Amino acid sequence: MYINSGYLHNSLVDFKDKSKPLIVGSSGTYHLFKNQKLPTWRPKGRIDYQLLYIAAGKVHFYFKEDEETIVPAGNMVLYRPREMQRYVYFAKDQTEVYWVHFTGRNVKQILKRHHFPVTEHIINTGISPEYQKIYREMIQELQLCRPHYEELLAVLLLQLFVLVDRHSSDNKIMNSFAQNEVELAVSYFNEHYNLNISIEEYAASRNMSTSWFIRNFKLYNGTTPLNYILSIRIANAQSLLETTKYNITEIASIIGYDNPLYFSRLFKKQTGFSPSEYRKQNNN
Repeated sequence: MYINSGYLHNSLVDFKDKSKPLIVGSSGTYHLFKNQKLPTWRPKGRIDYQLLYIAAGKVHFYFKEDEETIVPAGNMVLYRPREMQRYVYFAKDQTEVYWVHFTGRNVKQILKRHHFPVTEHIINTGISPEYQKIYREMIQELQLCRPHYEELLAVLLLQLFVLVDRHSSDNKIMNSFAQNEVELAVSYFNEHYNLNISIEEYAASRNMSTSWFIRNFKLYNGTTPLNYILSIRIANAQSLLETTKYNITEIASIIGYDNPLYFSRLFKKQTGFSPSEYRKQNNN
């Protein structure tokens, strides 16, 4: 299991603070591979807010007692203060989740301004590397504690809210035909990500122009088809590095790259680690 997290002032205690409009208390990520399951159970919730982003796999939530709700990748879940929190990650789902806890005197108004639901928990956000990028930046700021990092954390969280709001607004104007085509493409890319996929040829096979397809794919998922395929490849490479003894050349070939050096450069650009560094860190 890959874990990376950061806490304000290195404190793991949740807190409520109304001294500023928006305060980030902690942020982190879990990527479950080996552990059979990872449950969270907070009967009385927390005193702050929590926003989880499911980047891969799925999470089993229990918003109402023993009533299970399975939330797949491409969604966020918002917990408000004092709300019961119960959810489980399973290794078989290859779950990757990012989370942030926050508080502040203007949280309710900020969430309302960005059209977050008042009572519902699940928010459809689509899958976007931009979300992960913001979460990783928040984690890093919390870990490094550089000058003015608290202010920057609030800015980063607001940026995340804006992206979620934009996705919601864009989806409202997206017609059902385009949405169906994008969903078919997502399914195809997940099943054939290790092949040499030509976006132009795929679009033509569906009687779509390349520009129309890329524009609508980005509208729905927040990223281009090529970047989406890349994210799938890197996620699967991470899984193979953690759970197998395949060497770098073999892993590169499995996920669709003939050149292991090119694969290693891409992997480091996306994760911040070389494949060998990533394997060493996650096998300790």
